[in-house]
Amino acid sequence: MLTLASSVIANETSLVVAIHVSAGVETLTRDQVINIFLGRFRQLPNGHLAIPIDQDSDHPIRAEFYRRLVGKNPAEIHAYWARLIFSGKTTPPREAESEEQIIQWLMTEPGAIGYLPADRLREPLKAVFTLDP
Repeated sequence: MLTLASSVIANETSLVVAIHVSAGVETLTRDQVINIFLGRFRQLPNGHLAIPIDQDSDHPIRAEFYRRLVGKNPAEIHAYWARLIFSGKTTPPREAESEEQIIQWLMTEPGAIGYLPADRLREPLKAVFTLDP
């Protein structure tokens, strides 16, 4: 179970959208990040496939990411995806079991793009967008 400390950390830490340095993307705009994580775009600006990765649905970082990015709470994001899945328009981001799994996927899967606390960023990953508290 996640603790209150995890929730406090989520509220006080910058979150970065990260990608492998070999992806060839320097930065993303807020609109590009929104479009990738809400299933509207399936490509990075350079034309390569984008594979968005979410934190586990109960993780406070996930709730904080979507609150900062689009001003939506977990229930609103869940409802958004339920509508899109039902209509067959797109699929939600892949869901990781842990931050470590996100980091592993970012390091090994071309096109993988995920978010994590800024202090968890390490080479060969780089931040392409930052959400400050």
